Amino acid sequence: MAAAKKEKSGLEDNFAKLEDTINKLESEDTSLEEAFALYAGGMEILRQCNEQIDKVEKKVLKLSENGTLEEL
Repeated sequence: MAAAKKEKSGLEDNFAKLEDTINKLESEDTSLEEAFALYAGGMEILRQCNEQIDKVEKKVLKLSENGTLEEL
């Protein structure tokens, strides 16, 4: 359970970083060079989010009719 909470926290942190990156990209004060760097960083954060979501999905279990746990 602690690992799932840590994963969720990391995922939420990455979503916050993505939101911050988007806000900076939308700013009129961002130069083209900064925008490219922000975009590249945002794509890396997005890749991390996808990996974290994949890990969580693999840990999800389903309770069967007979009361046993099965992977989805």
